[in-house]
Amino acid sequence: MCAAIVVAFAVMVVVECVLCNMPFWRSLAASGDSAAAYNVLGPGLERTDEGLLKVTDPTQAYMQVDADGSSEYVRMDPVSSKALDKAARQSEQVLRTVRVRPDVNRRAGTVSSVSVSSLYVHAAAAGGSVCVRIVEPKGSLIPFDAVRANVRVPFALNPLRIGVMVAVLAMVLVWRPGSRLWRMPLDTTSVRQRAWLGALLAVPVVVTCAVVVWQLVEAAPLSFHTKGTYTYDFDQYDYVARALLDGHAWLDLDVPDALRDAADPYDVATRQRLLADGVSPVYWDYAFYQGHWYSYFGVVPALLLFLPYRAVTSLFVDGGLMMPCGAAVPLLMLGFLVFGCLLVIRVISRIRPNAPLAAVSMLCVFMLLASNGLYLWYRTNFYSVPIAASLFLSVLGLWLWLGAAKRVPVSGDRIREVDGTQSLSLPHLAAGSMCIAANPQFILVALLAFVIFWPQIQSIFRHASNDSSLPHMSVWRLMRAPLAALLPALIAIVPLLAYNVVRFGSPLDFGTSYQMTVTDMTSYRQPLSNLALTVAYYLFLPLRFTDAFPFLAVNPAPLPTWGFTEAMPGGLFTIAPLTLAALACPFLYRRMRKAGRTNTWLLLTSSLALGLLLVVIDSRMAGLGWRYIADFGWLFALAALPSLLIVLDCGKPRLRWVCRAGFLALLLFTLVVALMSLFLPGRDDEMLRNNPALYLDVQSWFMLG
Repeated sequence: MCAAIVVAFAVMVVVECVLCNMPFWRSLAASGDSAAAYNVLGPGLERTDEGLLKVTDPTQAYMQVDADGSSEYVRMDPVSSKALDKAARQSEQVLRTVRVRPDVNRRAGTVSSVSVSSLYVHAAAAGGSVCVRIVEPKGSLIPFDAVRANVRVPFALNPLRIGVMVAVLAMVLVWRPGSRLWRMPLDTTSVRQRAWLGALLAVPVVVTCAVVVWQLVEAAPLSFHTKGTYTYDFDQYDYVARALLDGHAWLDLDVPDALRDAADPYDVATRQRLLADGVSPVYWDYAFYQGHWYSYFGVVPALLLFLPYRAVTSLFVDGGLMMPCGAAVPLLMLGFLVFGCLLVIRVISRIRPNAPLAAVSMLCVFMLLASNGLYLWYRTNFYSVPIAASLFLSVLGLWLWLGAAKRVPVSGDRIREVDGTQSLSLPHLAAGSMCIAANPQFILVALLAFVIFWPQIQSIFRHASNDSSLPHMSVWRLMRAPLAALLPALIAIVPLLAYNVVRFGSPLDFGTSYQMTVTDMTSYRQPLSNLALTVAYYLFLPLRFTDAFPFLAVNPAPLPTWGFTEAMPGGLFTIAPLTLAALACPFLYRRMRKAGRTNTWLLLTSSLALGLLLVVIDSRMAGLGWRYIADFGWLFALAALPSLLIVLDCGKPRLRWVCRAGFLALLLFTLVVALMSLFLPGRDDEMLRNNPALYLDVQSWFMLG
């Protein structure tokens, strides 16, 4: 182990000090004698009073300087912070990220992005004239003062890069085939293992708390409007919370008279005419029904987080404070992370009680990655809120249900064994039912109850049929379990259905048909001609690699007929190849029956079937969306557990070593794809626009030439 740590440390030093600092080593001989005074500005750039550059003609927007060939790099000198502050006071929009193309001796270079935090650009290694072209549209304000050639790139130790390498090397050391963790069996009763699990989960808890506090402190309304267009307001859940606190279901938002009086406000041509006439606000992606605005997203997150936060803060601030979605999503995803891991552990303990801790920990990470959770952690707007809430409630409900059955019956809260079946914990059963029922987006998960509790259901029917003259108390004892499952479910779902009746007059109408979006949703249906291809894209859309950072690109997903599509890098089986193991689950019946795991096999096979059903439903109802992989990815991950455990515990030592090494490689591949997808150009909320400093910082790690 010590030797492995030493080797890992040596590798990290070489990578950080040599490979990642290659620009420093390659520019050691730089003369450094280029002066900004010798810059030549192209006629397409003009200097503003604040000292910034303004693009007047994109075809002639360049900065030119002479280079002596001693360095392959040029540096963009930023304007002073005083100039930036002055521009900000005058409400001028200065570009935070600027695309440039360094041409050397009239030979075109490669377009790259720079900002005030990432100033060095790689040019050709030849002397002569360096012409840095500004690849931005007319009117853009550029925060650069000059370009300098013959520069030496400074040596830098990057804390974030070092942290990433430490994390990766730690995973390799802990999960490598010969590590000690492979010799330690899972023991769910061990205090020591529970303490270690708590310590590991404390890390995301601390990080989430820090993010939530920062989001709450920096919270500001997210409403954007440009004349002649829709109003984009991303605080839907706070509006729902305020409406409920005020005692009504409609949102307290202005409705223009022209929109209210329109013969058909859902007609796209009608809306476009209203917008062209200056009618405002017309809220994008809100539901409009009988003269009021509504949110068609599930109300449960508002009840769990947004309403309590505004109610509590109203004790100190008049009217209360708004909880931003950027705080709600991390909290919900933290719940999914914790109970998702606990659910995986509980399922593994049913499949193989003494599984190696290395396998258990790797499968927990696999579950989190296959669920598409990283997408939701990154994109924390209101679209992610209902999906995050559904993931959290689903895994929590299943974890409670699987924990309801115990071999040892106890008095009080349990249904004792009947005909040799397991006893049931009524609190676990009731709490799990309430979580699942409060989850209309994933309500089909409730079907798994029949699989989980099938032995108890059979026992109840056998007991009732064999004794038709049961005394009153026996009937009550027999019905306690069904009532414990049904009553909490009704308590959760009846108010949700009543809420729909109050809003739209029907318990099953969630308002999706009344949304103001790209088309008339009252008559639009996803074309059936797209169904098969959309299902194939969800599962098999191939990855598209590139030779430039982030080395991954969104893959086109053309459809025969127009339908909703969201740019995505690949399908479930390509971004997380280990999920393919789920397809083997139905063929493991004999093996699991021999081990006495028939009910677990039925549960996991049903999870696979439910996952496939959700793929079809999402394809038919919602179209192709990257975020919708979260609806079914976690179910495929659960179904893959028995196959993966068999592979990781192969009987032949050499083959077992290969299988474990291969599993680790595929898991790291999935992790890398998930991380690189955060930087993906063309995705919604792309990082280059939202956090250019981080994007360019990470991009610079790969600037080796």
